[in-house]
Amino acid sequence: MRIFKKESVQTFLNADANLTRSLRARDLLALGIGAVIGTGIFILPGHEAAQHAGPAVAIAFLVAALLSGLVGMAYAEFSSAMPVAGSAYSFGSVVFGEVIGWLLGWGLILEYFLAVSAEATGFAAYFNNNVLSAFNITLPKALQSGPLEGGMVNITAVLIVFVVAFIVSKGATLSKNIENVAVIVKIAIIILFIVVGFFYINTDNYVPFYPEEFHSAPLGFGGISTAAATVFFAFIGFDALASNSAETINPKKNMIRGILGTVIVSVILYVSFSLVLTGVVHYTELNVDDPAAYALKAVDLSAWNKLISIGALVGIFTAMITMFMGGSRLVYALGRDGLLPKSLGTVDKKYSVPKKAIILATVVQAFFAGMVPLTDLASLINAGTLLAFVFISFGIIPLRKRKDIPNDGFKMPLYPVLPIVASLFSIYFIIMLPSFTKVAVTIWMIIGLVFYLSYGLRHSKLQKR
Repeated sequence: MRIFKKESVQTFLNADANLTRSLRARDLLALGIGAVIGTGIFILPGHEAAQHAGPAVAIAFLVAALLSGLVGMAYAEFSSAMPVAGSAYSFGSVVFGEVIGWLLGWGLILEYFLAVSAEATGFAAYFNNNVLSAFNITLPKALQSGPLEGGMVNITAVLIVFVVAFIVSKGATLSKNIENVAVIVKIAIIILFIVVGFFYINTDNYVPFYPEEFHSAPLGFGGISTAAATVFFAFIGFDALASNSAETINPKKNMIRGILGTVIVSVILYVSFSLVLTGVVHYTELNVDDPAAYALKAVDLSAWNKLISIGALVGIFTAMITMFMGGSRLVYALGRDGLLPKSLGTVDKKYSVPKKAIILATVVQAFFAGMVPLTDLASLINAGTLLAFVFISFGIIPLRKRKDIPNDGFKMPLYPVLPIVASLFSIYFIIMLPSFTKVAVTIWMIIGLVFYLSYGLRHSKLQKR
């Protein structure tokens, strides 16, 4: 069938020739940590502890990180064999066929765009509650949240999207320089929270470590499984790194260093942060948008509270930069290949960035950041992520069989066991997502399929060749 026609790697490489390769392993690590250590660490541990896992939220982060590490190796092998823009979309188009690549890309557009919007609402929560309040400034309620929460628009979230868009539009070099500095600052502040908070841990808060009210599903791991499925939102940074492989120097070696380095550093920080957070404050009190700052207030550490708020703002800001870059590069790749309007696939000559793709991403992300609450945004992100995990992990098998795609760089170990295990666990966590998430994403994917059949199939450069 025409819809399963496969693209060639060389076509993508030729199309990406206008992008500048300027990212090294340390830049990828900074971008990855910049994306992963954002809203995921400063907000999600509190929500998931209160709603699904209690102090065992630390285990949920560990489980999510282990699967992310497995899938990260699959992404690294694909990036080594195919150092092109577009991440799972481009990889899927080559090994599975255009329609599968399109659906993966369509799902990842939802992931990247809503991730930036979610990060923006997290930024707004910390900024409004801990920075503006320090100066006795209170925004009108209508400007603090969108219509779903009784306001008109979350103006702080909208404005920070525009600030990030300005930085991303000036090219990968400016973005990576900001990331490299900011990542050091926020990691230092997170470590400071862990060290200071350690001395205020009340071990009674760990009892019970995994509260009985969360025991659901077979073997009693329902709460932890649901929390792990949700906190995948915290580990999507390495997925965005694969979108930048066309701008990476020596991707055969540097992509795996950036991806696995991101996962390792992040899981250490997430687990430590979660254990300290739930030790300082009882998990039932943590269903707030600024749990770290709240915890320090609870033990009368107001001065430290302000420092943590600064770390949260820096962390969330850098996360937005990485996800914004990944999303705009994906839109560029789809426009480049004719599946979206071709104007989106053009590259600005001055800054070597897909300027029109950035403009589209800005408009959509600012809209959702201003109108939709954080929890609703986060719940929609993970399904697209996990769907891509399934295909990319399993895709290692047909990739290895392609004699026309040589790869003398990184290869996923224990082939084919690890690719299959990663795929099966990704499917399990899709099943564990809330019903609303699965229904909403199914509708999104149906819309994407209809768009492909009515527009993409007729305008696709691959189909015209």
